[in-house]
Amino acid sequence: MERPVDDLTLEEAGGEHARLADEIRAHDERYYNKDAPTVSDADYDALRARLLAIEAKFPDLITPDSPSQRVGVAPTSGFAKVRHARPMLSLGNAFDDQDVTDFIDRVRRFLGLAADEAVDIVAEPKIDGLSCSLRYEGGTLVMAATRGDGQEGEDVTANVRTIGDIPHTLKGEGWPDILEVRGEIYMTKPDFLKLNEAQDAAGKPRYANPRNSAAGSLRQLDPAITRTRRLRFFAWGWGDVSAVPAERQSGMMGSIASWGFQVNEELKVCDTIDKVLEVYRRIGEIRASLPYDIDGVVYKVDRLDWQERLGMVSRAPRWAIAHKFAAEQAQTVVNGIDIQVGRTGALTPVAKLEPVTVGGVVVQNATLHNEDEIRRKDVRVGDTVIVQRAGDVIPQIVAVVLEKRPEDAAPYEFPMVCPVCGSHAEREEGEAVRRCTGGLICEAQRVERLRHFVSRDAFDIEGLGEKQIAAFWRDKRIDAPADIFRLAETEKTSLKRLEFTEGWGKTSAANLFAAIDARRTIGLDRFLYALGIRHIGQENARILARHYLSIGALLDAVKAAQDTESEAWRDLLNVDGIGPKVAKALLDFFGEDHNLAVVNDLLGEITVTDFEPPQSESPVAGKTLVFTGTLEKMSRDEAKARAQAMGAKVAGSVSKKTDLVIAGPGAGSKLAQAQSLGVEVIDEDAWIALAGL
Repeated sequence: MERPVDDLTLEEAGGEHARLADEIRAHDERYYNKDAPTVSDADYDALRARLLAIEAKFPDLITPDSPSQRVGVAPTSGFAKVRHARPMLSLGNAFDDQDVTDFIDRVRRFLGLAADEAVDIVAEPKIDGLSCSLRYEGGTLVMAATRGDGQEGEDVTANVRTIGDIPHTLKGEGWPDILEVRGEIYMTKPDFLKLNEAQDAAGKPRYANPRNSAAGSLRQLDPAITRTRRLRFFAWGWGDVSAVPAERQSGMMGSIASWGFQVNEELKVCDTIDKVLEVYRRIGEIRASLPYDIDGVVYKVDRLDWQERLGMVSRAPRWAIAHKFAAEQAQTVVNGIDIQVGRTGALTPVAKLEPVTVGGVVVQNATLHNEDEIRRKDVRVGDTVIVQRAGDVIPQIVAVVLEKRPEDAAPYEFPMVCPVCGSHAEREEGEAVRRCTGGLICEAQRVERLRHFVSRDAFDIEGLGEKQIAAFWRDKRIDAPADIFRLAETEKTSLKRLEFTEGWGKTSAANLFAAIDARRTIGLDRFLYALGIRHIGQENARILARHYLSIGALLDAVKAAQDTESEAWRDLLNVDGIGPKVAKALLDFFGEDHNLAVVNDLLGEITVTDFEPPQSESPVAGKTLVFTGTLEKMSRDEAKARAQAMGAKVAGSVSKKTDLVIAGPGAGSKLAQAQSLGVEVIDEDAWIALAGL
């Protein structure tokens, strides 16, 4: 019979604690990794209860790898934000064999490789789960974070400690002092079925699919609930690391496996495009028999030095791509066609469908893109259509089943006026989209702009989604972005307090105000993107932020650039990646007094931090470079990417602000301009030496 914990000495407690910890870990291994438990849940819970009682009496026995830490801490009111040491990038997509061939061809061109030089590719299944980054210091897990927007995620450390696949301390040897292992948290199909059986038994709603179940389980505020969900983890890469003990992706993944992580057994290294596609087809054939959901195959360049040279574009690496499986299709009926008005005034037709399940998801709406697409496919209300959905792509109508068309089905007439505000809808020359001319008098555009403002890649305000924005607009709580940051103040004088509004309470209202306050500081690139300026997406926002560095400098420059004969206008056009269309959109936005009023009002409520270029001690950090002529030892794209990675700005033409020109054979007017201005000029060999390549 066990002695009461209160009667144990520290030495006795230490010995029993060590024994219990080893026994519980062994049970966890059999339960999580081998799906073969050897004790009942009651017996297992008794072991944990004894261990927890000992730790309560002797807290000095608690260690980071104690089984008690897999349960985590008491429920919290939310998740803290974590900024990733290195961005968690998303992937570009390939949908057919030609896309994969094009990907490898782009790699060759960027690196300047010969057509017959082998490009080894690592291929592995793309797990349909939730991306997570695990940070280890000195071999001990200290932080776990979701991907979030790629720059910033949520701290889910307590919940991740409950996942049996994830070691608290690294195994083996040779691991670096700082190591971020990245991978996918997922739920197996059998465990998903068991979860839904439990939901049925408890009279609760069933979950839609394993991916959503895994995401919801990881984000439980009580880690004890997460532990009951039997989540798993596959490692597929790494982030911040103090040393990389391998020269190839495949070698590094082998090391990660030796340190205690699950690495997918289907991972293969291929040295030809034919072998890459063979892996894709084989994985597609066994897809249904796998115990977990996948939605494609990921390809990565194996050589790490090539990955480094390739770098990234926007928020995706040039050295990796996801080859998605063919879209799943189904037939259904078009019950109607609605017109949605976006934040830029675009009128987008959406087919309202008889609900149909496609790829495990119930689809009721499908995009029809624009009026030309409706006309080309001749989609009519009442038609039976083929709908397809691939991964996270918005469902779309592939074709009409003409033999099932009703006799009275009439061609669709696209509206010439905005269905929301009644303003004329115009279509600019060369564009497929028709746009409302109502601007800020159009309610739809204003609501959509506010929705965009709080979206994940913009201000990312927790608890303030599309439904809440629409409701706050209707209730006249918010009319412009700055009103969001005044909600807590206006609440004090409101006739109807938020906590007494349907769907809200005192706690949820307080949480919202706290989430808003937490986003009062934002980076320049995210701020620009949040404004919803036409043609200013995430990449262009980042390019502009990198060039102007601060909101003050940008506003001054845009004001001066309104004069298209000015140096400021020429400087804007000279920014690499910013063409006349983007420059004009920027000037048009800030040239409107009402837009400036909105921006200035917002700046009175928030702080926009200066853009921080990549930390670099390179001799070109902060300088403006121009490449001209033919580069013979690297592609122009690689040279530009390398310069930007070193903290330099790359311009398209030479001006007084140019610090350095790299001139290859055939350099013409740009070289002459540099010489006339006295700008330093070097050749490609000198550039390679300067860049340390």
